[in-house]
Amino acid sequence: MESLRKDCSLSAIVAGLIAVIISYAGPLIIVFQAAREAQLAPAEVSSWIWAISIGSGVTGLLLSWRLRAPVITAWSTPGAALLVSMLPQVSLAEAVGAYIVAALVIAVVGLSGAFDRLMSRLPKAIAAAMLAGILFRFGAELFTSIKLQPTLVLAMFASYLLFKRLSPRYAILSVLLVGCTVAGLLGQLNASALTLALAEPVFIAPQWSWHAIVNIGLPLALVSLTGQYVPGMAVMRSAGYTTPARPILAVTAIGSVLLAPFGSHGFNLAAITAAICTGREAHEQPGKRYIAGIACGLFYILMGTFGATLASVFAALPRELIAALAGLALFGAIMTGMAGAMADEKQREPALITFLVTASGMSFLGLAAAFWGLIFGLVAHWALNYSRQRKAAGAAAGVN
Repeated sequence: MESLRKDCSLSAIVAGLIAVIISYAGPLIIVFQAAREAQLAPAEVSSWIWAISIGSGVTGLLLSWRLRAPVITAWSTPGAALLVSMLPQVSLAEAVGAYIVAALVIAVVGLSGAFDRLMSRLPKAIAAAMLAGILFRFGAELFTSIKLQPTLVLAMFASYLLFKRLSPRYAILSVLLVGCTVAGLLGQLNASALTLALAEPVFIAPQWSWHAIVNIGLPLALVSLTGQYVPGMAVMRSAGYTTPARPILAVTAIGSVLLAPFGSHGFNLAAITAAICTGREAHEQPGKRYIAGIACGLFYILMGTFGATLASVFAALPRELIAALAGLALFGAIMTGMAGAMADEKQREPALITFLVTASGMSFLGLAAAFWGLIFGLVAHWALNYSRQRKAAGAAAGVN
C-alpha cells in the first residue's frame, strides 16, 4: 500500500477516468444498439451493462496491481458489433451459453501459451502500424468536429497546446475541464436527461444450442482474439511493456465465464483506451503508469454500480466534446505508433500497408480492419523480405 501511495499521481488517475469516459461514450453505444435489435427488457440491459462494467473494472484493477503495468480491460467492442445482427436470432439464454463457450475457448488459447508465441514473432513495425491505424480515426475526428462545433473544439485544442507547453502532465485534464465549461456556457449540456438509479443484476440461466454456439460463440471468440487482444498487446508492446499475455487472457476469460449469466458477452484486453493509459500523458515514468489501470478499474466499478444511469450521463455530453477529448488524449499514442512503424527502413512498406488497411475501417468475412491489417502486413513482410533474406544467405554462402 505504501508503494501505491508513492506512485499515485493525478495525471494517471485522470488518464484512467478519460479511458472510462471514452469507453462509455463510444463502444457502449453498440451494446445499446444490440440490445435494441434483440428487444431486451430494460432490466436485462441494465444487468448487461452492470456485468461488463464490473467485470472490466475488477479484472483491470487486479491485473494492473499484480503485473505493475497499465492493463486496461473492457468489453468486446467487435463482439458487441457481431451481436447487433446475431442476437435477435437466438434467445438470451442461448446467447449466454454461447458467451460461456467463447470465454472458455479464449481461456484455452491463453493458458496454452499459443498467444504469447504469436506476439513474440510479430514484427514490431507491423504491431506499431496496426496501433496507429486503429487510432487514426480518433485523431481525424478531432478536426472533422470543428465544422460542427468550432468554438468548443477549438477551445479544447487551444487548451491542449497551452498546457502541453506549460505543464504537459495536466494537458488532458485541462482539455476535459475546458470542454465541459465551454459546453455548459454554450448551453450544450443536457442536464435534464440525467437520472440516478442503481443497477440490479438479473441472473439468466444458460441454455446450450449448437446454432448459438456456432453462430455466436465461436465467432465471438475469434473477433475478440483478433480484434481486441492482438491490438491490445500491440499497444502494450509499443509502449515498452513486455507483460505476458497468458495471465491477461486467463483472468479476463475466467471473469467472462462468471459474469456471462448476468448478460456479459465478454470483456478482454482493451486497445484504444489502453493507449491513453500506457502513454506519457499518464505519467512520465512507465513504472508508475499502472496507477492509471487501477484508477480505470475503480471508475468502471463505480459507474457500473449505477449502470442504469450511464446512458443518460453520456447523452448529456455533446458528441463533439467526446470526439475532441479522445483525439487529443491519443495524440501521444498515435505518434508512438507512427514512429515505430517507420523506424526500420526494411519494414516500412509492410508497416505502411498494415496502417492503410487498418485505418480504412474495412470489414471482410465478418472480421474487422485490425485483423486484416495484420494479415496484409504479414503477407507483405514475408513477400518482400523472404527473397532478401535468401539473397543475403546465398551471398554469405558464396563468400565462404
